[in-house]
Amino acid sequence: MKVSKWFSSMKTVFPIIFGTAVYAFGLLYFIIPNQLMEGGVTGVTVLLNYAFNMPPALSTLLLNIPLFFLGWKILGGKQMIYTGVGVASLTFFLWFFEKMINAGWIEPFRTEHDYILASLYAGVTLGAGLGIVFRFGGTTGGSDIIARICNRKFGWSMGQIILAIDIIIIGASLFFIPKERILYTFVAVFIASKVIDFIQEGAYAAKAFTIISDHAPDIADKITAEMDRGVTLIPAIGAYSKQAKHMVYCVVARHEIRRLNEIVKSIDPRAFVIINDVHDVLGEGFKEN
Repeated sequence: MKVSKWFSSMKTVFPIIFGTAVYAFGLLYFIIPNQLMEGGVTGVTVLLNYAFNMPPALSTLLLNIPLFFLGWKILGGKQMIYTGVGVASLTFFLWFFEKMINAGWIEPFRTEHDYILASLYAGVTLGAGLGIVFRFGGTTGGSDIIARICNRKFGWSMGQIILAIDIIIIGASLFFIPKERILYTFVAVFIASKVIDFIQEGAYAAKAFTIISDHAPDIADKITAEMDRGVTLIPAIGAYSKQAKHMVYCVVARHEIRRLNEIVKSIDPRAFVIINDVHDVLGEGFKEN
């Protein structure tokens, strides 16, 4: 039993370690060589590197140690375990890649003119690394710990706290790097956010249909017969009419949207149809679980 529990933990820890490696590589290969910026506490480490030439690994460790113990005390050890893994592995890989660069084994991507290319690749790399870390329940510490503590203590929105920290740090970078690099940083941050969403929500996107109709059983039967899709009938009561009816719930691929709409209209043109985006669909007819 202990072996299976250890193996299950490793299935979470190893992706977090891999994600921090990708993130650290992007930071040292694209961001710092081109004097771009990053948000959060990592942005502070970048600023310290620009201002005082402090190694990112050292500043990351020094900044995150007090935050980690504060988070452990306030949030509890269980929530901080994978954060500890993320902070430790990020510190290691920042040190490792810096040694590789200084030894000449890795040549960073530097450009004098095409900063948009550096921004795009930085966004993809950082977003991929953070997306993997977040998908498996880890963090890289820093502003995420601050946001969780403020949310727990004061009820403030985590998203707003992180955004405020990013604005302050990126704004402070105006004293150290040209303002056009800040604009390129926003490109990198935007791309990174999209990549993070893509990895967290899944590469496969589909549509969920909720259909409210007096002919729900007939619609469900026709969807099952003609589209070979699973359908669920959900009991409901109309708030105005107080009459019992059914709702149809069905998930289909994007290319099947038109066909499903045609089936609904052919049976009940007055049906009320709600269509929602869904991501990472698992089960028969989609991805295997």
